[in-house]
Amino acid sequence: MKKTNQIIIVCVSALLIFTMASCKKDEGRLPDISFKTGTGYTSADATLAKNAALKIGINAAKTEDKDVLKTFNISVSYDGAPSTTIYSETIPAAQEDNYSYDLVKNTRDQAGTEKYTFTITNRDGLVNTVALTITVQ
Repeated sequence: MKKTNQIIIVCVSALLIFTMASCKKDEGRLPDISFKTGTGYTSADATLAKNAALKIGINAAKTEDKDVLKTFNISVSYDGAPSTTIYSETIPAAQEDNYSYDLVKNTRDQAGTEKYTFTITNRDGLVNTVALTITVQ
């Protein structure tokens, strides 16, 4: 009987150790998002003419194995007013690890500011953003 109890204790201890070792704590890291740079891209605050061509690109990536990218949103605020969503997408399964998007448009036909905010959300609901302001003259 004593030997049986010892075997049970050893088995339960081994099971607890195995269970604790296999449970990884979710780190809760934000997804990565950054502006594309290079020829033709605006990747920082800038001053442009009215009706000027504007191309802003982003690259996003998951930062944890299971916390894939889920949604992408672009909002714009004109002249300090509340922002409005101009593009929103549920990220396709094929792009849940790495996502890329280019916003191609013209600036407004009036002087002022245009603040663009790009938002990426992962499976855990963690959100990361990048933003830039275009001054239109």
